[in-house]
Amino acid sequence: MDEMNNEVSEFKELTVGEQVTGKVVKVEEKQVLVDIGYKVDGIVPISELSSLHIEKAADVISDGDELVLQIKKVEDEEIILSKRAVDADKAWQDLQEKFNSGEVFEATVKDVVKGGLVVDVGLRGFIPASLVEAFYVEDFSDYLNKSLTLKVVELDKEQNRVILSHRAVVEADEDAKKHEILQSIGEGQVLEGKVQRITNFGVFVDIGGIDGLVHISQLSHQHVEQASDVVSEGQDIKVKVLSVDRDNERISLSVKETQPGPWDSIASRVQPGEIVEGTVKRLVNFGAFVEILPGVEGLVHISQISTEHIGTPQEVLTVGQNVQVKVLDVNENEKRISLSIKEIEMDQNQEELKQYEKEEEHSGFQLGDMIGDKLDKYK
Repeated sequence: MDEMNNEVSEFKELTVGEQVTGKVVKVEEKQVLVDIGYKVDGIVPISELSSLHIEKAADVISDGDELVLQIKKVEDEEIILSKRAVDADKAWQDLQEKFNSGEVFEATVKDVVKGGLVVDVGLRGFIPASLVEAFYVEDFSDYLNKSLTLKVVELDKEQNRVILSHRAVVEADEDAKKHEILQSIGEGQVLEGKVQRITNFGVFVDIGGIDGLVHISQLSHQHVEQASDVVSEGQDIKVKVLSVDRDNERISLSVKETQPGPWDSIASRVQPGEIVEGTVKRLVNFGAFVEILPGVEGLVHISQISTEHIGTPQEVLTVGQNVQVKVLDVNENEKRISLSIKEIEMDQNQEELKQYEKEEEHSGFQLGDMIGDKLDKYK
């Protein structure tokens, strides 16, 4: 009896709340037995293994594992231990440091619940649905067992509340990328972009992580009524940087500046003496502007509108009217083309006169011949 008492007295006294180290000797379905060097093995109930819900102890613990545990309850023949409490204390300290420093870390999604995602960070961490991504996510099932980069956005130990955000990490990365792009681009650069959004005043184009605006007036050399008439969302386009406002993160872009202008090589496409079809675009007191190619207008001076004297161009022309004009002169450098309607009329009149004279001449010969034949009879 004395020997047994001496043996028992060799075991140290256990105190609730203290930490001990032990080795797993048996894993049962709902609990784990751990040798902590005491007269009886300690018991870790499944509820004390993890801050997350688990179905079987074997899902997280194996025979022979070395565990640091906290004593929850001490009775003569029963020692209740907790792994969850040790993990939680360590996790709170670690999370507080991460929260203070803004550190980004990774954790695996363990559960998809109503309103968000649950991750294991030594205790139960929650990512609300609104903090998962920078965009709306309808179905979170694909996130199960997925590793996410996270930031701690809220901690409340008393309420056991740990709120995490993946969206904050994504947005911080995007901001850093925007800053880098803003510093790297400059006026005059030609870039590849993708149409992100179409508005009534233009289109927003993604140029590698930041959006720039192409005003509707910069979409084409021709007049554009609606941006959707010339571009569509998701379309890849080439743009030229017009200006960069780094303070306000605004970039002005142009599609028009990447395309050949309507006056480029105009001298090789339109030559003096040609007769072309055009549309009257504007009437002014000194003449009419006629569009003969997309974006290319020439002037018909009032003196070149008609063979008859007119007081105003409106007397014989209307806006939108299709007319034939003769090219008098082309000045590519000054983007000026002189046109004439009168010369076409004069040419036509001259042609008609020649035709008339020809017919008259032909008729005269026939009449002379006929009269001559009759005269011969009377001789």
